[in-house]
Amino acid sequence: MTKKIGILVGSLRNGSFTRTVATQLAAQLPAGYEAKFLEIGQLPFYNEDIDTAEGAPEEYDAFRAELDGVDAVLLATPEYNRSYPAVIKNALDVGSRPYGHSKFAGKPALVVSVSPGAIGGFGANHHLRQVLVFLGMPVVQQPEAYIGSVHTLLDGDGKISNPETVAYFQTIVDAFVDLIERN
Repeated sequence: MTKKIGILVGSLRNGSFTRTVATQLAAQLPAGYEAKFLEIGQLPFYNEDIDTAEGAPEEYDAFRAELDGVDAVLLATPEYNRSYPAVIKNALDVGSRPYGHSKFAGKPALVVSVSPGAIGGFGANHHLRQVLVFLGMPVVQQPEAYIGSVHTLLDGDGKISNPETVAYFQTIVDAFVDLIERN
């Protein structure tokens, strides 16, 4: 049976380094795994007033249905002001509401932070982990995936092809697959 991985990318920018890294990681999943990018930029900000027993915005329902169809979640985030961007927080809020009906609960997670800076989004990574723990998601602990100086990892075609980087990414993917298999 194929395991389905939902990928949330916190950068909405065209040509995003974060999406490039997430794409590389997805390409390194083993046979029997399928990755799907779950787009989150179109989600209206979470508001309980519009998420009622009578109905929710169509975008909320569609996103929640996509989450129902995945076995695990890879969250790729840039760092904005030492934390993760609002678009990810909003997706977590939409997917975990209404209270008691979280689509994230129990799903293994991988957090990968990406930055042109040297510390690789350390703040974003750790803030995001805190929320995932609250949501009941087992999170890959090691290796910690801080991808710093990301712009130096790209070749002339905007791809990550350095064998050492690809090998490091494989250790991240292997740890994620191991977590999924144990859960």
